[in-house]
Amino acid sequence: MKKILLVEDDISLRENVAELLELSGFNVCSASNGRIAVDMAKKELPDLVLCDIMMPELDGYGVLEELSSDKSTRHIPFIFVSAKTEKQDVRRGMNLGADDYLTKPFEEEELLSAIECRLEKAKQMDTLLKERPEQVREDEIRTLNELKNFFDDHGEQFSFKKDEVIYNSGDHSNMVFLILKGVVKGCSLDEEGKELITSIYAEDDFLGFTSLTDHLPYQEYAIAIDDVELAGISKEKVKAIIEDNKSISLELMDVIAGNLTEIKKQLLQMAYSSVRKKTAQTLLLFSKAINRDKQQALKITRSDLAGVAGIATESLIRTLSDFKQEGLIAIENRNILVLDKEALEQVH
Repeated sequence: MKKILLVEDDISLRENVAELLELSGFNVCSASNGRIAVDMAKKELPDLVLCDIMMPELDGYGVLEELSSDKSTRHIPFIFVSAKTEKQDVRRGMNLGADDYLTKPFEEEELLSAIECRLEKAKQMDTLLKERPEQVREDEIRTLNELKNFFDDHGEQFSFKKDEVIYNSGDHSNMVFLILKGVVKGCSLDEEGKELITSIYAEDDFLGFTSLTDHLPYQEYAIAIDDVELAGISKEKVKAIIEDNKSISLELMDVIAGNLTEIKKQLLQMAYSSVRKKTAQTLLLFSKAINRDKQQALKITRSDLAGVAGIATESLIRTLSDFKQEGLIAIENRNILVLDKEALEQVH
């Protein structure tokens, strides 16, 4: 008997749907909010999750994200059931990796048909798993989180010490990396040979993405800012995964678009902002990238900070001294602790 986890905060609807499913031969376990649902799914390991979106504590999107990021639950078929019918709501659910999306009110036959369809697909995937396990693992990657899990589980592992070059500009771009630990700077050289830091990559960021269709070399060189651990997968395999799972392409486009926006902001800042503003924004950038907004000291060289800000190292050091006197930062053994992010945001 197949087990279905029903997640619905409306008690009347939850009881009615549960009764329908039980009469149809399913074993049903229920949860009234998203947080309970996640715990129950990890404990019960149901054959399918039927989940509302609007719920207390943790909404349906959050439930799907948490289950997708856990190895024990990431492959459980997931169907959204919701009164939210806007196109963007449906797209968001499917992009996160949902298998289907039903809108309320729905007919009994519509619900049962969707469940049977997803269970049958899961059965076919289980059969393929025994015959071609590697192929199934790739076919089942449906979200950016699952792609990162694939890198972590199956990627080739690399380690680099501080200041080691990971790849050079002009090298063959035959590998894409996921940063498991540490921070990396992407750099280019101007006509006079001066280093320009064009991007900062931190834990859980992709590194080394170039065209997946053209054989372009790396357009920048990458250096470890501190000790770095990477998981790498061939560009051809990444291309195959993306071609088979279009929703990942949309998520990657969002990531790349966000990176381009940040680069444009950095270029405008370098061209037009004051030294104080450049320094403040660079500190905030590193704080977000390295510490993920945690209150920890930044272990970063003055030259790297100056390189991102686009100012002379001497100018940066003087500005850091001013910020320290103003109580915006503290300096501990040359490491920088950001004390007042809001004030740094207001620096002009």
